[in-house]
Amino acid sequence: MARNKRPTHKGAPTVNRTPTRSSQQKEAQASDTYSIMTKSATAAAIAVALAAATYSVATSSSSDVTVPPGAVYIDPLTYNVLGPNSTWYAERNLSTNGFNPTNTAPPFIQVFDPSFLQVLGPSAKIVPIASNPGFAFAHEAPVYDRENNLLFFSSNDGGPLGYNGWYNNSVVSFINMTEVETALSSSPSGVNIQITTLDLSDTVQMVNGGTGLYKGNLLLVTSGRALLPPSIVLVNPNPPYNTTVLLDNFLGRQFNSLNDIKVLPGTDIMFFTDPTYGWLNSFRPEPMMPSQVYRFDPSTGQVRVVADQFVHPNGVAFTPDGRTAFVTDTGISGGFLGTNQTLPATIYQYDVDPATQSFMNRRVFAYADSGVPDGIQLDTLGNVYSGCGEGTHVWNSEGTLIGKFYLNSTTAEMMFTKAGLVILDEETLYLANIQAEGVNLYTL
Repeated sequence: MARNKRPTHKGAPTVNRTPTRSSQQKEAQASDTYSIMTKSATAAAIAVALAAATYSVATSSSSDVTVPPGAVYIDPLTYNVLGPNSTWYAERNLSTNGFNPTNTAPPFIQVFDPSFLQVLGPSAKIVPIASNPGFAFAHEAPVYDRENNLLFFSSNDGGPLGYNGWYNNSVVSFINMTEVETALSSSPSGVNIQITTLDLSDTVQMVNGGTGLYKGNLLLVTSGRALLPPSIVLVNPNPPYNTTVLLDNFLGRQFNSLNDIKVLPGTDIMFFTDPTYGWLNSFRPEPMMPSQVYRFDPSTGQVRVVADQFVHPNGVAFTPDGRTAFVTDTGISGGFLGTNQTLPATIYQYDVDPATQSFMNRRVFAYADSGVPDGIQLDTLGNVYSGCGEGTHVWNSEGTLIGKFYLNSTTAEMMFTKAGLVILDEETLYLANIQAEGVNLYTL
């Protein structure tokens, strides 16, 4: 550290031996000195005024942001400096604790950037549409059947309140969004619509990811259970919900526990993630392959790895042009190994090679400040949504956090419907009546 040096005083004072100047010279120097000081003072005053004006504009712009009734605006400038004695450090150093500086009662919407208002629309709010306390019926694998206005999803596989494991399977259910919309018209603060559970074949074990519709079917990935293999399956969304298994091995080797799946836009080709959560949640044997992202072409049967070097690859998504891919890494969450906050809670972005469709040029897109980014979806504005530790987070196409759907609980997935964004919150389904629309996930 640099220190200011004090002048030393040893012996007699120094004698000024400079020749004496005339009084005119002294007056001229004094005049110049006064002029310089005046200019400096003026400049300083201008600088202070500009700073004050800038602060005033920033403050007024923050207060001028008009948000929907179910939202609050959080100006990042307000929280850039907390000081050494802030109590937030102790709370936020655990990634499971959410960021709620306004102490607003959940559920509500946080706006971090005015651009998020384009997503929300004028009347956005979050309301419950189905609830079953004590049972994590709404975990992942959301697939929206637009024609019938039905949203399909799976229960928690291996986690708390899933009531499944080595000896028991998870379930797939759906909610009728037409019934939701009708009920909300008379009870706008929230409803509890009955869900319907599908009676699926035993070949479908521990559904964790899904997309579609794919040629009229639900396209699902299963994590497998015990010695039953993970798989990619097609499920008819109509009774009797007949099932077709498309893939259940990699050249004779079982996958670890498939987690999520998307189809590359404009093709029939599927991309899926394979972390080790089946083992980490005690319903699958010890993994025998790395955690990777795979490409599967159902027309040729060819399967190959397109990306690796993850801790736990989880959600996957594409931009509508198919040129960019996103993969979430939920490395922090280690199942029975515990939580390691120095591991990734990260969304990675890739270029998709136009010739080979391998994932190239990996870079960090975003890091989640709460929990982990699990399932991932995109809207038509280019924004990226992911289920995190306190709700659903939204980043713009540059990776800037612009808003959150704050529930104060972990949400793994979400899906766009005609009525808005449905958020899967384990024991509860929520609807945010936003105006943004999701990218097309249908494969004809």
